[in-house]
Amino acid sequence: MEKPKILFVSQEIYPYTRMTLMSKTGRYLPQGIQEQGNEIRTFMPRYGTINERRNQLHEVIRLSGINMIINDTDYPLIIKVASIQAARMQIYFIDNEEFFHKKNMFLDNAGKFYADNDEKCIFFARGVLETVKKLAWAPDIIYCSGWFTSLLPMYVRKIYKDSPVFANAKIITGLYKEGFTGHFPASFADKLLFDSFSPEDIKQYGKFGFEDLTRLAVDYSDGVVYSDKDVADLAWLKKHVKTAQKPALAFPGEEGYVEKVNEFFGKFLKDRK
Repeated sequence: MEKPKILFVSQEIYPYTRMTLMSKTGRYLPQGIQEQGNEIRTFMPRYGTINERRNQLHEVIRLSGINMIINDTDYPLIIKVASIQAARMQIYFIDNEEFFHKKNMFLDNAGKFYADNDEKCIFFARGVLETVKKLAWAPDIIYCSGWFTSLLPMYVRKIYKDSPVFANAKIITGLYKEGFTGHFPASFADKLLFDSFSPEDIKQYGKFGFEDLTRLAVDYSDGVVYSDKDVADLAWLKKHVKTAQKPALAFPGEEGYVEKVNEFFGKFLKDRK
C-alpha cells in the first residue's frame, strides 16, 4: 500500500514568519510526520513580510496561471516554492500581488485589520485546493492550522465535494487561541454565496469573527487537535467541539508531540482505500 498522504495547510511556518508556537508547529510537525513514514505537501500564504531572495522562493510556472474569481473580480494565482533542506521538505506559497504584498500579515501599521482579509482568506483556501488538484495529489488527511485556514474545510466539503482528488480526504483542524478581534465585512456572506454556497451553509455563523470562523472549521472537519495548552481555556470552543461530536486530541505537550498527532491521524486512516 502507498504511503499515507498528508496535506498540511498552515497559517504560519517558521522561518518564513516569526517564531511562535503556531509557526514552530507548522515547521516541525510536517517534518516529523514525514519521518513517521508519510508523504506530505505543505502550503502557506506568501506574506509580504517574507524576503523572497533570502528564503530562495521561486515561482512554479506550471502551477501558476489560474485566474480565480472572487466577488466578480479576477485574481491571478501565483505559486511559489522554497525548500527547507534540513527537513527535506518543500513549502508551497500561495501568492497574489493584490492580497499578499502588503508589508504586514493581517494588520496595518496602525494595528487595524486589513479590509480585504476576508477575500484573502477565500483566495488562500481556493488557491491551495486548485493547486492540489493541478498536482493530481489526492491527500488522505488535510491538516489545517490557524484561523486563516478555517474556510478550507467548508470548501472541501461543499464546493470541491465532487473532485476525486478530495473524495476520500479526512479533515483535521489544529485549534489555537490566537485569533483576531472584530469581524469580516458585512459583505463577506455575499462573497460566499457568489462562490455557490447556500444560505443554509453559512447563516449560523453570524458576523464571521474569530469565534464564528473557528466554529465553522470545526463543523466541517472530521477531527480536531488542541494545538496549544491555552486553547482549552476557551469554554465556547470546548463546548462546540463536544456538541459537534468531533474526535479531539488534547494538547499533546512538547514531548512526543509528533508521535501523538501521528497516532491520532492513524484513527482516520484505518479505512483508507
